[in-house]
Amino acid sequence: MFENLSERLSGVFDRLTRQGALTEDDVRTALREVRVALLEADVSLPVARDFIKRVQAKATGSAVMKSITPGQQVVKIVHDELIATLTGEGDPGKLKIDNPPAPILMVGLQGSGKTTTTAKLARRLKDREGKRVLMASLDTNRPAAMEQLAILGTQIGVDTLPIVAGQTAVQIAKRAKQQATLGGYDVFLLDTAGRLHIDDVLMDEVQAVRDVAAPRETLLVVDGLTGQDAVNVAAEFDGKLGVSGVILTRMDGDGRGGAALSMRAVTGKPIRFVGLGEKTDALEVFDPQRIAGRILGMGDIVALVEKAQETLEVEQAERMMKRFQKGQFNMNDLKGQLEQMMKMGGMQSVMGMMPGMGKMSKQAEAAGFDDKMLRRQVALIDSMTRKERANPALLQASRKKRIAKGAGLEVSELNRLLKQHRQMADMMKKLGKKGMLKQAMGSMFGKGQDAMPDPSQMDPAAMQAAARQLGGMGGPGGMNMPGGLSGMFRKK
Repeated sequence: MFENLSERLSGVFDRLTRQGALTEDDVRTALREVRVALLEADVSLPVARDFIKRVQAKATGSAVMKSITPGQQVVKIVHDELIATLTGEGDPGKLKIDNPPAPILMVGLQGSGKTTTTAKLARRLKDREGKRVLMASLDTNRPAAMEQLAILGTQIGVDTLPIVAGQTAVQIAKRAKQQATLGGYDVFLLDTAGRLHIDDVLMDEVQAVRDVAAPRETLLVVDGLTGQDAVNVAAEFDGKLGVSGVILTRMDGDGRGGAALSMRAVTGKPIRFVGLGEKTDALEVFDPQRIAGRILGMGDIVALVEKAQETLEVEQAERMMKRFQKGQFNMNDLKGQLEQMMKMGGMQSVMGMMPGMGKMSKQAEAAGFDDKMLRRQVALIDSMTRKERANPALLQASRKKRIAKGAGLEVSELNRLLKQHRQMADMMKKLGKKGMLKQAMGSMFGKGQDAMPDPSQMDPAAMQAAARQLGGMGGPGGMNMPGGLSGMFRKK
């Protein structure tokens, strides 16, 4: 999401912040490049034009031009304007679902991922908010649409309304409302039928369902890959139905992301969630501040910590930390780290949330340092004996051949894994001595004074500067870690 736009903007701001003193012409030139980057990212022309106009009015003032770090001040202004462009009223993830049963109407065109998104939202409400949820498919047109929702319901542990042949969408909506009331459900989701295009038949049916259900929320599901057409669809649905929020799907498959920037500005409706994959847990709240950070290459440390909290138990993390502080880091530990990264969405997902790592992630992918490599490394560790995992120093030539053969891989790949293990062991030992592991644990699980600060209080200009340093912009050595990440990514 936003990879192309982030890469272009990072290049512009890198040059701007390195210049030191700036003139108004320098700022105008940079903002022209920003405007081109926005248009190439499929942001609508009026939105891009207004955005640049607002930034330029604030960025060319004497307070900015005469400041000690004018380049970073410009970055902060762009960051703040991005947030203003993306922000709607209230918390985007906070749905109006008080006074059960609360109806939520899911609408959109066919092929937008509406049924899958209905299941994702149901799982989120069940798992994160403890709500008892009922789903109902009102799609009497698409073959097996009702069966699809029922299968998804079974997978996520959410009830679906039993299928009764021959009923209309309005009749199903009435039955869902009755079942939700009698069954003591907190929320019921109505997955309406879609069409290949907006027509009177579609709108008449959805309006009739809306009148019967009286939904607290009417959420429009739009395919983010459709770019500016998505904005037009949102405007049409809002005009006919009164949409309360938008969910953008397939945002993991679009490096441009311009639809998200245009959607809020053109329709005035908040983007509530974004779909970032096919799995039923791949639905994230659209947080304007964190999205702006991602666009400007600041990463999303909060999202990274949240994913770690979801997949790692506190007791397990504490045991690991105590071992690392003592300089103990064997192959079992490395396997745990590799599996943890895959649970958190894989290599590209984790690096995308780390400040300054956007460019590095592409370098890693080009060098073959991806999720397939992680799985091969786990296979190599699984091929070792218990003693070999506990003490990798035992691995001499004959043992290496046996392990590589057992995993179906080459000895050279095992040697790379062993080198990576040594580098990580050295790094863990140094971090343990400096007390940084304990601080990281406090940040991740909110313990004591080391707990992570509120991201809304972080200075975006300082974060952007730190991101450049963390990304290893100064040369081929990459980050100042043992061997450098760049060295790890190069194929030997």
